[in-house]
Amino acid sequence: MTNFLFFGDSITYGEYDGVYGGWVDILKRFYHSEYNNKKINEVNIFNLGIGGETTFGLLKRLIVEVEARKSPNGNLIFISYGANDLAYIGGVQKVVPNQFKNNLRKAISIAQKFTDKIYLLSILPISDSINGIETSTGKIRSNENIIKFNKIIKEVSSNNSIIYIDLYSAFLDNKEELLSDDGVHPNEKGYLLISSFVKQYMKM
Repeated sequence: MTNFLFFGDSITYGEYDGVYGGWVDILKRFYHSEYNNKKINEVNIFNLGIGGETTFGLLKRLIVEVEARKSPNGNLIFISYGANDLAYIGGVQKVVPNQFKNNLRKAISIAQKFTDKIYLLSILPISDSINGIETSTGKIRSNENIIKFNKIIKEVSSNNSIIYIDLYSAFLDNKEELLSDDGVHPNEKGYLLISSFVKQYMKM
């Protein structure tokens, strides 16, 4: 039995997707169907996304969550953060770039106690309509900062021999068609794209 653990924020959780329930749920249904049809060995897929969470929240719970769900036969850990870390509220950035980098390094160090199959996902681009504009949640995000934080994720991945999954590039050209009305979360088409993209890396 292989366990897949997906850590992240509301995009990992699947917020606002009333069609598929989010990209992790899409993958869960697919792999459970494959198992029921006797095409693969048994797998467990855990959606551990929490809306609004930053990498500080991840560090508080990572070891406990993995300890409770680890499989002796193999574990894959996917980490998808940054959209909340880079946001500004009241003129203050929730997690500054250097701290974000350190938090990712610490998370990888913890995850490596359980598996060498660790994947870092990039942050998605946001809609031009909210770029640099305060939203109803009081947060200000910019695509400029998203690019900066994605460079950090890619650098940390490279320095730790971790696979970097570039969802940003997959979304960029058609982002306005793949994002929901709030300009941050994917719509059902976007979630479906993420699931198909991540599926390529789910090697048991």
